[in-house]
Amino acid sequence: MNHLYDALFGPHRENARDFLILPDGAPISFAAFVALAAQHAHALRAAGVNPGDRVALHLEKSPHMLAVIAGAIQAGIIFLPLNTAYTAAEVGYFVENSGARLLLCDPKSEAALSPVAPRVLTLAADGTGSFGDLVRGSAQSYPTETRGPDDLAAFLYTSGTTGRSKGAMLSHANLLSNAEVLVDYWLLGSGDVLLHALPIFHTHGLFVATNVALLAGCPMVFLPKFDLEQVIAWLPKSTVMMGVPTFYTRLLEDERLERDLVAGMRLFVSGSAPLLAETHRQWQARTGHVILERYGMTETNMNTSNPYDGERRAGTVGVALPGVEVRVCDADGAVLPAGQIGMVEVRGPNVFQGYWQMPEKTREELRETGFLITGDLGQFSGDGYLTIVGRGKDLVISGGFNVYPKEVEMALDDLPGVLESAVIGVPHPDLGEGVVAVVVPEASAALSEADLTEALAGQLARFKQPKRIVIRSELPRNTMGKVQKNLLRAELAGLFQAP
Repeated sequence: MNHLYDALFGPHRENARDFLILPDGAPISFAAFVALAAQHAHALRAAGVNPGDRVALHLEKSPHMLAVIAGAIQAGIIFLPLNTAYTAAEVGYFVENSGARLLLCDPKSEAALSPVAPRVLTLAADGTGSFGDLVRGSAQSYPTETRGPDDLAAFLYTSGTTGRSKGAMLSHANLLSNAEVLVDYWLLGSGDVLLHALPIFHTHGLFVATNVALLAGCPMVFLPKFDLEQVIAWLPKSTVMMGVPTFYTRLLEDERLERDLVAGMRLFVSGSAPLLAETHRQWQARTGHVILERYGMTETNMNTSNPYDGERRAGTVGVALPGVEVRVCDADGAVLPAGQIGMVEVRGPNVFQGYWQMPEKTREELRETGFLITGDLGQFSGDGYLTIVGRGKDLVISGGFNVYPKEVEMALDDLPGVLESAVIGVPHPDLGEGVVAVVVPEASAALSEADLTEALAGQLARFKQPKRIVIRSELPRNTMGKVQKNLLRAELAGLFQAP
């Protein structure tokens, strides 16, 4: 048996229903995709990649990239999906660290990436390229390799904003258990149509969206990326959309977003970055739908979710998913009562196997009891809803007092004219760290640092109030919509230094 392949793809060998609905081109049925995946499995073996080896993917989102991943699973090969924004130097680190035997890339990247990998083959979004040539000459069935629940399926590399990127080792059981829980919890079925505009180098687009669609047997409208016009065109033909907060804010800016457009939709899911409570409220007012926010991470896939049936509480990431234990602890690992802020820890079948070739880092973050120290600060409500208040590294210690950025951001975001904000700590000669807020105004608002400072004066204790407020047109974000506070800290590091 092959634990993951048999569950995701095995039932679809003769399924003639559409699986991938493409904006340009004919749809691909489940059965046709299974056959295509088998061809990619043969091509991987022909390229010298054997079961247990690693293959790195620096590819544009396409059915062929998805088929490489499915083929790797069928052939017992561990795959590394990489963000196409990574530079050659970054890709070189991932290839070397993982020991990947092969790097697949788009033909236009071949010259830049050839020096950083032992072997490079090309695969374009349309299936052309040197690897594509191997695919076309391959059989449409493959003798599936045996792989058990604990065998590794994928390495996902963390962003590395606080040091070297770490390769999170995810097993067949990690991926399948989480997908099974989500299909049941969100009531996904074969009658759904999933609008898929996420990248597939990331947990959200690959292990959440794609895996649940396969398990549920529902088609995916497979868009290369988020394109406002395409999303608006496909919303009336879909029932479920999984997105990041920027998907929802961009749609809210378009006057065509109204109740009739989404009348056939059943579920909107948001994740990968915090959803502003104001966005939650605006979406409900405009569409009549309540966005379901959930919480996951590279090392665990999904941990918590607001309920499908029940209150979807703005500003929270819901309750622990079935089979997943979530707790909030102090610095010594003691569990804290509801209402107190501490480090979020997670245990369950979704939790990864550790960091590749980093046993010391694994021991630092993965307790012997099986609980992963997530690095996220959170607090539980009395009825079990979790609120993430920030990353542990984002905690600001100013004059000996702990300042949680999320609390300050929520106060700022509630002020008239404020679209969003990011709060950081930067070196301060007297306080150790000074609280700094970077604020993005709404399009028609004229905000000043003095006005914002005055407005906060009665809302927050003095030690929590920003020592400086910087007005910007936008916040720096990564491809999944997360605010890159590390860039803001680096840019504003000298704000309190004497001239």
